[in-house]
Amino acid sequence: MVHKSDHYLQAYLVGGAVRDELLGRNVADRDWVVVGSTPEEMRRLGYEQIGNEFPCFLHPVTKEEYALARTERKSGAGHKGFVCDFDPNITLEEDLIRRDLTINAIAKNDSGDYVDPCGGIDDLNQKVLRHVSPAFVEDPLRVLRVARFAARYKDLGFSVHASTLELMNQLAQQGELNTLTPERVWKEISRALTEPNPSEFFRVLKACDALGKILPELDALFGVPQTAQYHPEIDTGEHVMLSIDYARRAFNDALITYAVLLHDLGKGITPRELWPKHIDHENLGLPLSDAVSKRLRVPKDYRELANAVTKHHLRAHCLQEMKPSSVLRLLEDLDGFRRPVRVEQFIAACESDARGRLGLENKPYPQAQYLLTALHAAKSVDVQPLLDKGYRGLDLAEQLRQIRIKDVKKALKEHVCD
Repeated sequence: MVHKSDHYLQAYLVGGAVRDELLGRNVADRDWVVVGSTPEEMRRLGYEQIGNEFPCFLHPVTKEEYALARTERKSGAGHKGFVCDFDPNITLEEDLIRRDLTINAIAKNDSGDYVDPCGGIDDLNQKVLRHVSPAFVEDPLRVLRVARFAARYKDLGFSVHASTLELMNQLAQQGELNTLTPERVWKEISRALTEPNPSEFFRVLKACDALGKILPELDALFGVPQTAQYHPEIDTGEHVMLSIDYARRAFNDALITYAVLLHDLGKGITPRELWPKHIDHENLGLPLSDAVSKRLRVPKDYRELANAVTKHHLRAHCLQEMKPSSVLRLLEDLDGFRRPVRVEQFIAACESDARGRLGLENKPYPQAQYLLTALHAAKSVDVQPLLDKGYRGLDLAEQLRQIRIKDVKKALKEHVCD
């Protein structure tokens, strides 16, 4: 496992590469731990040092990451409150036991033998996500990481060990999650949205009482009933979980899945006496959706799509009953003529909402093609003849809009007939 040019370095393959190899999964990135070396020696051998928190290097040829074996000592609050020691006398075992989960604390030497001081291979076989040591509680970021691994490996049958869930709850109750920066929280959430079962990320956070600390607006949806006629799953939180899993399977786009995650936040503030109806929840949810995105400091396109889906998803479901002028107004609100991809993302999120319902996963959603047909018709209108006739400014805009309405009406009529 050691590159020939580095035959005198004690380098071990570690972490996700070993874990995924044992699980029979594709290994995307390979990380190495070097025992008995120093930063000076690594640089002398041509390795490029990266990062400031601890000595990590890029191999001069493969560009794979090599980190010096290290230990960590808690020195302050949060996931950055550690002092690292990378003395060359630190052993591989000492490096491995500082890690979060046993399945991430396995190394492989150059002979192909595994070094497994924490029982990670047994936990892989038992399909258990288990903490390495009580030091787990020193890093609140591990709560989100464990939840993300649960979302990744749910299909393989993995679950979080009860003792680990208890430590995660301890971190949540002690307020340690409040020390995480918005950027770090968002990084974990955005990565979770790309895992095979993103709902498991939020379910695990819910199970250890961390969801209310990270996303209280989402946490508030669990236990809120909806009308069974439209939502056989009843519970609003369950509906959102079904919807984001559908979005992940069907579209595999974190942008779309994030919009689906926030689309029903307004139902969390419906007065109990109005349950199971949620009148005007789309407008009530808009400031909540916007607030979450700003608090997490998500990219602008994520916030804009989430707000659009929150505000307009009911209109999408009713497209075929809307007047052509109303369909055009929706396209205008989505900025669809300048950003047609936004319309595609919007209707994909709305489809995920419609199909994220118990037993309705395969129900047809003709609204998607209906809206795209309207967009194509409206975009196809040529403005040049109007300019040739002398129309300018507001007059031009109004004439263009009237022609677009007529063309949308014609296209949708033909679409229905087909």
